[in-house]
Amino acid sequence: MRIASALIPAAGQGKRFGKGSNKVFSTIAGKPILAHTISVFEACEAVNEIVLVIGRQELEAAGDLVGRFGFQKVRHIVPGGNHRQDSVSRGLEMVTGDVVAIHDAVRPMVTCEIIERSIDEARNTGACIAAVPVVDTIKSAAPDLLDRRGNLDRRGNLFPDAPDLIVESTVDRSNLYAVQTPQTFQTDLIRRAFQLAFADNFYATDDAALVERMGHKVSIVPGSYDNIKITTQADLELAIMKLGGGETRTGMGFDVHTLVEGRRLILGGVEIPYELGLLGHSDADVMLHAIADACLGAAAMGDIGRRFPDTDPKYKGISSLTLLKHVADILATDGWRIVNVDATLAAERPKIAKYVPDMISGIAACLGVDVSRVSIKATTTEKLGYIGRSEGMACWAVVTVSR
Repeated sequence: MRIASALIPAAGQGKRFGKGSNKVFSTIAGKPILAHTISVFEACEAVNEIVLVIGRQELEAAGDLVGRFGFQKVRHIVPGGNHRQDSVSRGLEMVTGDVVAIHDAVRPMVTCEIIERSIDEARNTGACIAAVPVVDTIKSAAPDLLDRRGNLDRRGNLFPDAPDLIVESTVDRSNLYAVQTPQTFQTDLIRRAFQLAFADNFYATDDAALVERMGHKVSIVPGSYDNIKITTQADLELAIMKLGGGETRTGMGFDVHTLVEGRRLILGGVEIPYELGLLGHSDADVMLHAIADACLGAAAMGDIGRRFPDTDPKYKGISSLTLLKHVADILATDGWRIVNVDATLAAERPKIAKYVPDMISGIAACLGVDVSRVSIKATTTEKLGYIGRSEGMACWAVVTVSR
């Protein structure tokens, strides 16, 4: 029986991505990039097994991801090496297929059609790459070592905008291709190519180059201009547009607490001097509770009563800022980010206007948003009802989230 393997290296540091963490765990439409990529190979009937290569410090996170999304074809999760070539080599040791499709983890928009086409071609020819024709004009550049007198000011100094590079020539693009992945090979062939490369201490920017230097022909199968590699934040934004990551929702939260003696009054995470405080299992911050419920409601994730039950002693007296931060983390894990918060407190006394800036600052920090995205208002009930009699306080909150 012929077996086709997929090898997905995901151990890169992603320095150009600018987040200081492995970009494969960044979310698009509520799903990590790595999960999007694995999903395509999981659904592709031509692929029998998947070998994932990940940084040693992320092995547990990768295992959790595989379990969370129920990927059945992932047979091995292998720790990566110092360079991509080292990581791929380690993955090749675990491959059992007669052909192997090596695919960048950060190309989540690959299609099953491209994968199947690559596998068929590799079985016939031994090696192939997915690629697309270059559509931009390509210039060859060189350092500007010529006389720059045209860039001198009247004192003979070089203008600061004098070019460091100049165009050397315009390259004929008719035979140029932008290389993508998967790059697919007969397994014995690519293993030999890696062995020879390491013996010569030769490192290349892609796997096909190792096969090329053996003198073996590498054929090209059509890729897709959508099959982009997510390298920068701009790439991520494009992928979000393509994968439908623009979902927006709104949730509403409401909470009410009784005012009693002998309790501190905490509102919006700020302690306010007052003779009464709000009664509750935690610090009873009615404003943060309403905001937290609105966040959870927008993401359809229940409410704070279910997440932090008042029957659990570990939440007794806990700061609601801590609870709100936990709610923000829950949403972020599922790919949601806070767009804006609008909360209205109903209380007869005390006046909170001078405390509002501190409330906004603390809430924004908790939710990881700019202060311009948080609005806090207060009103009275014109001395009507339990609020008008200063027996309690209530708060309504509306939160918009997107992913």
